[in-house]
Amino acid sequence: MEDLITWSGRLLYSAFIIYLIATLLFAATIKDKRKEKTFTKLHLIAISTTIIGFLAQLGYFFTRWAASGHAPVSNMFEFVTFFGMMLVLAFIILYFIYRIELLGLFALPIALLIIAYASMYPREISPLVPSLKSHWLYIHVTTVALGEAILAVSFVAGIIYLIRQINQSKSTAKTKWLEIIMYAIFSTLGFVIITTAFSIADYSATFEYTLEGNATELDYQIPAIFGPPDGELLTEERMDALIPTPEWLHGAEAPRKLNTLIWSLLVGLLLYTGIRLILRKRVAAAIQPFLKKANPELLDEVCYRSVAIGFPVFTLGGLIFAAIWAQEAWNRYWGWDPKEVWALITWFFYAIFLHLRLTRGWHGERSAWLAVVGFAIIMFNLIVVNLVLAGLHSYAG
Repeated sequence: MEDLITWSGRLLYSAFIIYLIATLLFAATIKDKRKEKTFTKLHLIAISTTIIGFLAQLGYFFTRWAASGHAPVSNMFEFVTFFGMMLVLAFIILYFIYRIELLGLFALPIALLIIAYASMYPREISPLVPSLKSHWLYIHVTTVALGEAILAVSFVAGIIYLIRQINQSKSTAKTKWLEIIMYAIFSTLGFVIITTAFSIADYSATFEYTLEGNATELDYQIPAIFGPPDGELLTEERMDALIPTPEWLHGAEAPRKLNTLIWSLLVGLLLYTGIRLILRKRVAAAIQPFLKKANPELLDEVCYRSVAIGFPVFTLGGLIFAAIWAQEAWNRYWGWDPKEVWALITWFFYAIFLHLRLTRGWHGERSAWLAVVGFAIIMFNLIVVNLVLAGLHSYAG
């Protein structure tokens, strides 16, 4: 078993490195002046490298499955890693249909960020809690991840479309929103950097506080900006909390989760500001010249097709299969757990997307903005709901 776990980790690390190499190869294809539909040697190497990375990650998935005895989608590390793998799979399929190299240049870095984000969660293999011992768990979670991954490709196509088409010569509301998106990406990178840095430093601080009348201890792996309400620092030579966590945030883990979120936003702000100072222009404006070769009509089609395919897949996994599993695990098809609520919000949003696209003719820029907002909802559910809000799905944290 230990050998399988070791090999699983090695395969995941290998996949990460290979995806990084593939990203650089796709970046090199930008300067290729030949027709987009033509397979050049460099294009073939780039997509082949991506496929090799995907196979390595697939190897991680099955070796971890063999080591644990169950499908590795039962905690946040496993789910987010699987989500990243499905994003790469969705990109590979759409690449062979549309042959748009720029999709790889944007999709693979997002997959890398997602996998890096996953690595910040505990990676230990532990026995399943009773509510997770169901085949419907695997069906529900894998289908949700696949649906969200396909929807994520619509975001990739949409953000490329917006950066290419929006006038960057002057500051407008549109350019400001694009920069907010860039900042959100830097904040995700900030989360990875800050958690990795303090993990290497072996930082740990323990607070004691009262939760529902009982004395509770809470360990922090990052210095506490937000601490437990009326918490007492037990660890010597560690920074005491600066601000108490608001009481409306419920759950034993809420203070630590909020603290992690705030650190991510602060480090993301530092990264974004540093890049702006180096570039001396907006990040999107710096990227725009490299996107001139992109075909806006083709990007718009990819954006729509991704939603048209991803929406029914997400409907199956996020609503239908989830309801069946909820009935089996908790004896009710629907509750108002934060995860369930945000799954429903996600479903309604993409239903509205398709309605506006098909009946109101929302193509091009409008459609691209909707794809961006939809992905923001998915990431809010993945990051903020898991880091801040408590609910029946908190076991996944």
